[in-house]
Amino acid sequence: MNSCPNISTSVNDGPVVTYRAGQNFPEMPGDRHTLDENASKTEPAKLLAVFVVDSEEKELLTPLKK
Repeated sequence: MNSCPNISTSVNDGPVVTYRAGQNFPEMPGDRHTLDENASKTEPAKLLAVFVVDSEEKELLTPLKK
């Protein structure tokens, strides 16, 4: 049993990349996720997002319209 399953993500229609516990990746303003999922079918996963923004910024996420 893996206590920290992997997270698969795709940004800006790019390739799907799977990250393991302890890995990180940067994102630029305006980047959009086309996939975010737990790579495990049986174990829960966690993802920590840290935002570094101007103190005046009020909107950090923009949901995509379907």
